[in-house]
Amino acid sequence: MFTRNTAKGALAIAALLATVQIGQAQDVTLESLKAALDAQKSEAAFVSNTLLFLMGGFLVMFMAAGFAMLEAGLVRSKNVSMQCLKNIALYSIAGIMYWCVGYALMYTDVDLHGGYIGSFMPYLWPAAGAVNEGDYSVASDWFFQMVFCATTASIVSGTIAERIKLWPFLFFVVILTGFIYPIAGSWKWGAGWLQEAGFQDFAGSTLVHSVGGWAALTGALILGSRKGKYVDGKTFPMPGSSIPLATLGTFILWLGWFGFNGGSQLAFGDNANASDVSRIFVNTNLAAAGGVIVAMILMQFLYKKVDVTMALNGALAGLVSITAEPLTPGPLMAIIIGGIGGVIVVFAVPMLDKFKIDDVVGAIPVHLLAGIWGTFAVPLTNGDANFGTQLMGIGAYAAFTIVASAAVWMILKVTIGIRVSEEDEAIGLDKAEIGVEAYPEFG
Repeated sequence: MFTRNTAKGALAIAALLATVQIGQAQDVTLESLKAALDAQKSEAAFVSNTLLFLMGGFLVMFMAAGFAMLEAGLVRSKNVSMQCLKNIALYSIAGIMYWCVGYALMYTDVDLHGGYIGSFMPYLWPAAGAVNEGDYSVASDWFFQMVFCATTASIVSGTIAERIKLWPFLFFVVILTGFIYPIAGSWKWGAGWLQEAGFQDFAGSTLVHSVGGWAALTGALILGSRKGKYVDGKTFPMPGSSIPLATLGTFILWLGWFGFNGGSQLAFGDNANASDVSRIFVNTNLAAAGGVIVAMILMQFLYKKVDVTMALNGALAGLVSITAEPLTPGPLMAIIIGGIGGVIVVFAVPMLDKFKIDDVVGAIPVHLLAGIWGTFAVPLTNGDANFGTQLMGIGAYAAFTIVASAAVWMILKVTIGIRVSEEDEAIGLDKAEIGVEAYPEFG
């Protein structure tokens, strides 16, 4: 027989059960909400990081136009078309070779081969509509890394301009972009042996610029200087065709460098990374400005006149110098690092002439020597680096690139030849090699 107290007890039990059920439902809702928020956050980071790669990649791709304009301005009028052709060709070759073999050599299974080389199989990204695992689209990463590869070849193009045959040069680009650069890159960016040793190179002062610089220097030594450049112990200047074009090229390269260095942060999906990318932009800009100003002041002090080409190369040397570590320096230190790059240019250009090394656009001082300086300077601001390891990395890249490049250049020289005839060099490669003059009215 139910009493009032029994009814009260039943109601209490029912209320307790209802409370438990509501609590369980709330727990399930909170857990689901948390999971949904985490998934949304991960998706947003994936999209942001992918956009960073794509935007950084097309900025670096635009640097190909910068190299083309810089070289077109610094070579003589009779060789401008050749430089334009070489630059669009080398970019295309780099794209195909980096897909065929380069990307896999640089990033796939490097740990399985002792940290020295990756796989030879082409890397295949997901099919349309599929999303790969990880924090960014693998196709966007391939594109970003490919334009770095093309930059390495652009460095070589300017140094050996005005006297090299077209097809041997392009064959060298095939080997450089498909094998030499990717193998070298795997040592650090592919988590290879130099990464394990603690070598630091944020965006490629050594991996990109010095590798390109060593290949260019090796080519210049084997190819020889232009006719009439060094006669009876004297150096005869060979002014380029267009200072405005060279200046435009420099500004394009300066712009592209924000993608070069900023994109190398590799992440943009949270406040900290966004802040770091912004800091990299500022340091990159300050270093370039420091290179310009220091080069100008030195030129005025030493020669009483400011050579505009030195100012242009001062900017580029400042950019190369900061590329090894654009994140950790403060603003003043970024200016100092870039300014020392400007000093290197002013003193290295005449030094090369003393050794009769004919570098048409000044790529060896800018990319090789400033790249070495920037890589060595990393421990000044980055506590994870030390000078001994940095020197070891610099030396390793020098030895590998010189030996590999020399082997390719020498094989080309003794087989199909790499240098045009004296007659073709005299009339210009636009007429002799490709039959299209950049400025036909001048002829």
